[in-house]
Amino acid sequence: MEIYRGKVLHSGIAAGKIHILERGLHVEKKKAVADVDAEVNRYLSARKSAETELMCLKQQAADAVGTENAAIFEAQAQLLSDSELNRGILDLIRSEKANAEYAVFTIARKYTDLFSAMGSDYFSARSADLLDAIQRLIRILKGTGRDRKLEEPSLIAATDLLPSDTLQLDRELVLAFITLEGSPLSHAAILARGLDIPAVSGIPVREEWDGHQAIVDAESGTLCIDPDKETERRLLMRRTSLLENRSQYRAMIGQESVTTDGKPIRLYANIGTPSDIASALENDAEGVGLFRTEFLCLGRRTIPDEEEQFKSYKEACRLMGGRPIIIRTLDLGSDKQSELLNLPQEKNPALGFRGIRIGLTHPELFSCQLRAIYRASVCGSLSILFPMITSVREILQIKKLIRSVQDELTKRQIPWRSCPIGIMIETPASALLSDELAGEVDFFSIGTNDLTQYTLAMDRQNGSLDSFYDPYSEAVMKEIEITVRNGHRYGCQVGICGELAADTAVTDRLLKMGVDSLSVSPHMILPVRKAIRESCTDPVPAS
Repeated sequence: MEIYRGKVLHSGIAAGKIHILERGLHVEKKKAVADVDAEVNRYLSARKSAETELMCLKQQAADAVGTENAAIFEAQAQLLSDSELNRGILDLIRSEKANAEYAVFTIARKYTDLFSAMGSDYFSARSADLLDAIQRLIRILKGTGRDRKLEEPSLIAATDLLPSDTLQLDRELVLAFITLEGSPLSHAAILARGLDIPAVSGIPVREEWDGHQAIVDAESGTLCIDPDKETERRLLMRRTSLLENRSQYRAMIGQESVTTDGKPIRLYANIGTPSDIASALENDAEGVGLFRTEFLCLGRRTIPDEEEQFKSYKEACRLMGGRPIIIRTLDLGSDKQSELLNLPQEKNPALGFRGIRIGLTHPELFSCQLRAIYRASVCGSLSILFPMITSVREILQIKKLIRSVQDELTKRQIPWRSCPIGIMIETPASALLSDELAGEVDFFSIGTNDLTQYTLAMDRQNGSLDSFYDPYSEAVMKEIEITVRNGHRYGCQVGICGELAADTAVTDRLLKMGVDSLSVSPHMILPVRKAIRESCTDPVPAS
């Protein structure tokens, strides 16, 4: 029996045989070609086929994990059509009379090595995307497939999982993901959360494990290879207990989200696209507390126009059937880079040009989104949330733009309704100024992921800081308490939409602080509702 410890990407326990997924660029040998023009045409034909496959995968992915996560395949197709990459490949074929496989491998490896060496999570992800696309292109050139077919339920193990790896697997047979690389923002982690599959990373995956029995304990972050009978019995009993708990959670459907002392708590879902609403409703969400709109821009060549945005928000209203929806305006920058705005590369993007700073610097883009939201406001119950606010001055600038948009819609005789406006509390600045900010808005939404990052001066995507990163930091808890107190003093509702909202270990404490609402991933709604119904908001419960 061997035991390995890693990091939890998504909780759960699964047992079965390990299925190793091979990955990586294999060295392609150089071969001389007699007809260079024919080789160029063979390459161009293969590239077109690869781009077509990727766009088909995008549609498959949209059905599985939503449009936002599916956009990665369109981004891969764009990488294959990159002019500099193609120029390098074609020049190599022509100048050295080389076979296309060798030219693609040689040029692509330069780019993947360059991206990987930049030390940025964003460029590491771009390296993985290019690798995925190039492997597809080379397979097409060689006329060979890559066997991802599963014959039985399996624990999927790999150094890293590329988007196409995960989405071409039979999801009914995927028991868990095991990877060496991968953060909570990796493709594997996103898919694991979306499909509710246990996942661990930081495990030194070995090829000889293929076919061995194993147990993934994604509660503690461990992998047990060839477990002995006692270990297997203990872990399987824990899994049975977890499954029983999940069955109990289903009993929460239709129940009120109310504490033991009678305080109702609004329990909402975080979504990335309108397609995520089905999962939110299936889990009995009372509304959408965070509608991330970045999917409109990520992995695209053109900025979405007003009509496209309007249709997206209108569809969300239709699907929610009158339940409240809080739309967050574009929160680009930092870990959500978009090529549409030609933003400069930053040494520290988390402290750079992101969130509302982009909106106020590009008022034409910001106003376009506001017009689309206000047009959709007549179709449902909409509120607007603004990210990365650090001063009253920014709110006043936003209000000025809002008035301009409303005046324009009125002049065009386009109906609209007034929408409550709120701000993200995700920096120490906004927490400390929450008394002043509360007088300018209708609600606060505390983004605990970034608030923790900025308070602790610690990159939340840097895996080497895991032992230092404290999601329960007392400094952050004090900031939440200050924000709730100041918000309520000035009639401002306060909710939490970060990861802490879904952490049932602190639900009772957050509610005792006076938090009015919690917004979580759809699959966490019922566990959080159970925690709410077992909590008491009175700091000193009556005896």
